[in-house]
Amino acid sequence: MSVERRDSALIDALEDVPTKPWAGTAWRVVRDGRDPLTCSASGGRWDDETFDVLYTSCAKEGAIAERAYHLQKGQPIIPSRVAYRLYELSLSLGAVIDLSAADRLTALGVDMDRYGQLSYEERMGEYPRTQEVAETAHFLDCSGLIVPSARWACANIVVFCDRVSPEAMETVADHGLIDWTAWRVANA
Repeated sequence: MSVERRDSALIDALEDVPTKPWAGTAWRVVRDGRDPLTCSASGGRWDDETFDVLYTSCAKEGAIAERAYHLQKGQPIIPSRVAYRLYELSLSLGAVIDLSAADRLTALGVDMDRYGQLSYEERMGEYPRTQEVAETAHFLDCSGLIVPSARWACANIVVFCDRVSPEAMETVADHGLIDWTAWRVANA
């Protein structure tokens, strides 16, 4: 996003939301063999590909549900040969904006009726405003966002990787490979 296009009303609105430190346990699911602390600019719900983020969840089920959604890509079942691991992380972030309440996101122009409701193919139709919110928070030097999960009844933590020190993120435990069949049956 270019500076010329940054929404000044959004800047003002986010500056009115106090930042706070956040420290605690987060969960992340990554492909077997990948470092769970590797950040990326994937163009997801909370990044517009101009900065690296680490998507995590406050609940292990939330992390699994998020990954399952992307693995299914609109298909009824998860491919059988994918190997993903569940990791427990410790995060210590200095300046986080808590947007986990739906009314707070609505006030920022996010259509909560569409939040997480579009099909996999249509999902990019709901991302532009959330990406603007995240880019603006990043511009304001925040270290991350607390946001509602689109896939599970929990909050997610989106870390802005260039706004935290390497010591702010640590892998606590590898909880092993996910049994997608068992997870799908338990959550059907």
